[in-house]
Amino acid sequence: MIVALKQGITQDDSDSFIASLESRGLTVHISKGENQTVLGLVGDTSSLDPEAIGAHHLVAKVLRVQEPYKRANRLFHPTDTRINCGSAKIGGGFFGVMAGPCSVESPEQIVAVAKAVKAAGAAFLRGGIFKPRTSPYSFQGMGCEGINLLVAAKKETGLPVVSELMEIHQLEVFDEIDIIQVGARNMQNFNLLKELGRCSKPILLKRGLASTVTELLMAAEYIMAGGNEQVILCERGIRTFESFARNTLDIAAVPWLKQKTHLPVIVDPSHATGISSLVPAAAKAAVAAGADGLIIEVHNDPENALCDGEQSLTPGGFSDLMVTLKKYAALEGKTM
Repeated sequence: MIVALKQGITQDDSDSFIASLESRGLTVHISKGENQTVLGLVGDTSSLDPEAIGAHHLVAKVLRVQEPYKRANRLFHPTDTRINCGSAKIGGGFFGVMAGPCSVESPEQIVAVAKAVKAAGAAFLRGGIFKPRTSPYSFQGMGCEGINLLVAAKKETGLPVVSELMEIHQLEVFDEIDIIQVGARNMQNFNLLKELGRCSKPILLKRGLASTVTELLMAAEYIMAGGNEQVILCERGIRTFESFARNTLDIAAVPWLKQKTHLPVIVDPSHATGISSLVPAAAKAAVAAGADGLIIEVHNDPENALCDGEQSLTPGGFSDLMVTLKKYAALEGKTM
C-alpha cells in the first residue's frame, strides 16, 4: 500500500503518523521528494481500510500496490535511485559505462585495459575473477589472485571496480570490490541474494537466461528486503529460439523496467549478442531505449583472450564507440 502525505505537514506530525502505522506491525518505507513524502507500507496490509487511512488529515492519497515487488516499485519511490561509487555515478540522470575484460588474465593485461577504458570515458572497470562456465574444462578465472590484480588496476587508474561473486563465502575477499555482480546463473540464488541484502555495497543484478522481468524485480526485492537498496538491474539478453546471436537482447525490457522501478537499469550488449561487431549497435539502442548505463567487454588482444574474446571490443573500438555514446546520452538528457 502507498500513502502520499499532504504538503506542508510538520516533521513531528509525520513521525507520529508513521509510528502509528509501525505499531500495527508494518514496515514503512519513506521516500521524500521535493514536493511530497510517500510512504510505502510493507507487510500484512489486508486489515487496513484504505478509506479510513485516506480520511486522515495528514493523508493526500492512498493506493494499493498490485505488483508483488514493493521496495523496487516506482510507486514506493517515485524518484530515480542514483548509485554513487566515489566520483562515479549511475542512475538519476547519470549514464555510467562499465568496461573491461571478461576475465582478469595478467597484471599487464588488466592495467593496460583499465587505462584504455578510462581514457575513453568509462566510469567503472569490470573484470571477472570467478567465472561460471558452461564447460568444466573452460578457464574458470584466476580467483583470489585475480582480485589482487584487479585492485592494483583500480589503484593505478582510480576507477571503481565491478566483479562477479558466485558464492556467499567469497564475500570475505570482496572488501575492495566496489560493485558486486550477481550473474545470470545466480539471479535466483535466494540465499546469496539474502546475504547481499545485508551488505553495504551496490549490487549489479543480471537477468537470468530464461527469466521474466518480473522475476528480475523479485530477485532485486530479495536484496532490498534485507536492507540493501543499492541495486542496479542489468538486461543481458535472454535465451530464445533464435541462434544467430549468443542471446536475444530484450530491448523493450529497458523502458518497461524504467516505468515500473526506480532502480538504475543498464544493458550488457556483449553477452546479449556475443558478437563484437554487433555490440556498438546494441549499445546505441540501449541508450535510445532509456538505459542508465552499459557494461561492455574490452580486451587488448581479443583473439587470444581466455574467455569470450569473440564478443570483446578492442580498446580502439571501444574508444570510437564512446564518442558516439556521449552524443547519444546528451540527447537523452543524461550526464556521462
